[in-house]
Amino acid sequence: MEERLDSSLDLSHLTEEEQSSILEVLQRDLELRHRDEGRVRILEQTETDPARLRFLSGAWFSEERSKRHRSQSSGCDLVCATIRHRKTKSRDLPLNELFNGEREETTNNSNTSPEAEERLKDSKEDEIEGIEGNLKSIPAPRTNIPLVQDDQNRNGSASPKECERRSNGHSEEPELSGSMMSLFSSGDFGVVEVRGRIQYSLVYDTQKEELQVRVYRCEDIASARKNRSDPYVKIYLLPDKSNHSKKKTAVKKKTLNPVYDQTLRYKVRIGELRSRTLNLSVWHAEPLGRNVFLGEVEVSLGLWDWTCMQPLWQDLQPRVYLSPDSINSRGNIMLSIKFIPDGFEGGGLPLTGELHIWLREAQGLLSNKGGAVDSFVRSYILPDASRQSGQKTRVVKRSISPTYNHTMVYDGFQTSDLREACAELTVWHREGLKTHILGGIRLSCGSGQSYGEAVSWMDSTEEEVTVWTSMIENPNHWIDTTLPIRTNLTHRSE
Repeated sequence: MEERLDSSLDLSHLTEEEQSSILEVLQRDLELRHRDEGRVRILEQTETDPARLRFLSGAWFSEERSKRHRSQSSGCDLVCATIRHRKTKSRDLPLNELFNGEREETTNNSNTSPEAEERLKDSKEDEIEGIEGNLKSIPAPRTNIPLVQDDQNRNGSASPKECERRSNGHSEEPELSGSMMSLFSSGDFGVVEVRGRIQYSLVYDTQKEELQVRVYRCEDIASARKNRSDPYVKIYLLPDKSNHSKKKTAVKKKTLNPVYDQTLRYKVRIGELRSRTLNLSVWHAEPLGRNVFLGEVEVSLGLWDWTCMQPLWQDLQPRVYLSPDSINSRGNIMLSIKFIPDGFEGGGLPLTGELHIWLREAQGLLSNKGGAVDSFVRSYILPDASRQSGQKTRVVKRSISPTYNHTMVYDGFQTSDLREACAELTVWHREGLKTHILGGIRLSCGSGQSYGEAVSWMDSTEEEVTVWTSMIENPNHWIDTTLPIRTNLTHRSE
């Protein structure tokens, strides 16, 4: 689409006076956006009713407009895109420089809502990150992110080593050799060489069911423009990469050591945190151009020590591509299973043994594109993989932590059959008319054989085997479990 902009909206023929008039209009538009962003920010802090907040902030109008005009851009976006891509002659002053000069005159003597400037590009950021592939990358190996020692223990912050020792496996499990954010954004992020570090703390308020991310400061970050940067911090609660998950600090002007002291909040149940990853990235804000990536930190909340609430320093890391094939799990699934032997309930009931599978919910579903997922769960009791034996839940739309609350019942079993069978549960993502598998679990004895024949699907993990054998040894009792939705299920022939 951006290639068509250059031909459909050519500003090269305009005089300097006409260009200045356009910039004045853009300036007024930006100021109005500043005011509205400030109004919405105040509403978010004072209004507790989500429905009323949606009405007063105008979010409902934005949603309706995006549905009706998905393929249309506003006039301001068209002009900005044209300015961004326009090829200027050497004797002409580039429009973006002219605009930057006017902005500096208006902001040198005031600190009025600098964070609103960066919000002008909210609707275009994901596209911009994808376009960065045209820029030259500076490769750097990604290693496990260590907590940096702070010998002077600045500002009374706790020693990271001390918190690391108290951590429940914060650095014991191997981390992915790449950035989870790279799954949802393409392109190179090597415009500048990443350096510096960030100080933050995490607190979970059990009464409010709220995750509080306190961003304190950054130190010695990279210079994006002529020995200066205008940095801000953007965070996501992955795998949700929707605008609902995106939160930002204010923009700090002309500094390589910005101080924020801002708390960003997420409403999330504590049970969901184990499947979430917190991404904190630092960016240089450009008023009309592309924002520049300055580094990031990713925190696996399932490994975080929640008793450590002191500020921690952590090195900023470059964004390194993570292959989807290297993802071992795409979330967790919560379920309960029970086996009722024949005649167990008295009076000869049930006539045959029954296997009950109660699918409660999934947590942190990770799709290829990120964000909300339209998901359902399909089940088979192998070796019977016929279409008649398959069952599935309803489709739960637009949720990364869907609640299914669905019970599947299979009958005709003897206790001895359970050691030869396998309960296969797979999670699927529906996109329009297409569906594709995210992953699944297999509950069995994991023997590799069924009724004396070698089978590929008897490949349960140790955790899955434990759940299945517990069900066999405790008939008529629910066995509750939470298992990872793994992506390495051995292929079985249909």
